[in-house]
Amino acid sequence: MTALQKAVELLIKKIQQQSNDSTQRFTVKLELPANTDLIEWMEAQPIFPKFYWQSRDSREEVVALGQIKTFTDPKAAEKVLADEQRIWGGRSFDGRSSRNQRCLSSFFFLPVVEIIRLDGSWQLAANYSAENADKIVKSLSQLNASSVELAEIKSKIVGRSYSPDFAGWSKMIGSALDAISQKVFEKVVLARKTTLKLDTPVSPAQLLKASRGSNLNSFHFMMALDSKHCFVGSTPERLFLRQERDLNTEALAGTIGRGINTAEDNRLAQWLMDDNKNRYENRLVVDDIVSRLVPRCESMTVAETPELIRLRKVQHLKRGIDAQLNESVDSADLLDSLQPTAAIAGLPREAALDFIMENEPFARGWYSGAVGFLSNRRSEFCVAIRSALIMGDDLHLFAGAGIVPGSTADSEWKELDRKTSTLCSLLGSDEPELERKSA
Repeated sequence: MTALQKAVELLIKKIQQQSNDSTQRFTVKLELPANTDLIEWMEAQPIFPKFYWQSRDSREEVVALGQIKTFTDPKAAEKVLADEQRIWGGRSFDGRSSRNQRCLSSFFFLPVVEIIRLDGSWQLAANYSAENADKIVKSLSQLNASSVELAEIKSKIVGRSYSPDFAGWSKMIGSALDAISQKVFEKVVLARKTTLKLDTPVSPAQLLKASRGSNLNSFHFMMALDSKHCFVGSTPERLFLRQERDLNTEALAGTIGRGINTAEDNRLAQWLMDDNKNRYENRLVVDDIVSRLVPRCESMTVAETPELIRLRKVQHLKRGIDAQLNESVDSADLLDSLQPTAAIAGLPREAALDFIMENEPFARGWYSGAVGFLSNRRSEFCVAIRSALIMGDDLHLFAGAGIVPGSTADSEWKELDRKTSTLCSLLGSDEPELERKSA
């Protein structure tokens, strides 16, 4: 990557010549080969935090490294960001709550450096502040121009455990259906943590690269605060995209598996489109999003009927929602109002959250939170589902299912299996083909 080395030298020169004390962003155009792999380049870098992002349409890909400033309040960040600067990170589902003191409620950082691919063009960007000039130059000098060639995943699953197990899941579903029948809430989304035992560890970058290659039409992300803790995911669900006052969001709820051939695929898809339970679940999410956006929007358009979204392992119902925001609404406001949506918590939100906190046997942390970037003019966040937490040799996968009238423990458990297979199927398996409910 001699082009990268030249770009780094140019950026360092710009920074050293800078006499302005204001925070700003410098960019240099890069001439990189079309087949440059940013995940492999990121793996070679010694600087943390590391953040990887690929948009759902694959047009934009970013690696952000190092931190000039960190923020636990995105609203505070929006007030100090210079034009074109972006902070990266996310909000957890239950961080800093009574059940999850160890996880941050949110973590955003203004990176030292970003490599950005937009369609076929490349750019290197550095954020500058006078008090951090020496640190920025030092970090830029540490960048490795070469990449680490990531081997294909050879790790095999030799065992797995569930929290809750199937008995606990069945009990939790029963309690949820009782609460729904008593009008405590209309819907609650309950989750399961699957902990995999592997014969050899898999690196976060390996898992991310394999998932990016296999799971199309998804956001791909990796957030590594240090070398031992990493959150990785490939999610189909957008929380929101804001461009100036234009807003795009969606209700992604209602799920069925994929068929073994085209005919079965189409049959399952038609069943999903016609199924009252899944359409009801989707409508609840739409109604929740609309109710939260109405006070913040001048106008709004909601798709009249759901469309079918086909992924590698599952099919979903999705309804798009487009809006024109009021002038006073910023991205932090949208994050506060939309997250967590009814698609990953339930409806009404507070009652569903109370039930989750009281009944789920694990803390969700970053799972089902929001991950992405924020800037003054443009912000985008995905919903952090189809995700994994990698802590040393431990690999934890997460998935959830929306519980409404008509839900059964067995069918929802199978839905969790289909959703975790997004990442699980990237690994080999030495497990015996036995029923895993009691594992």
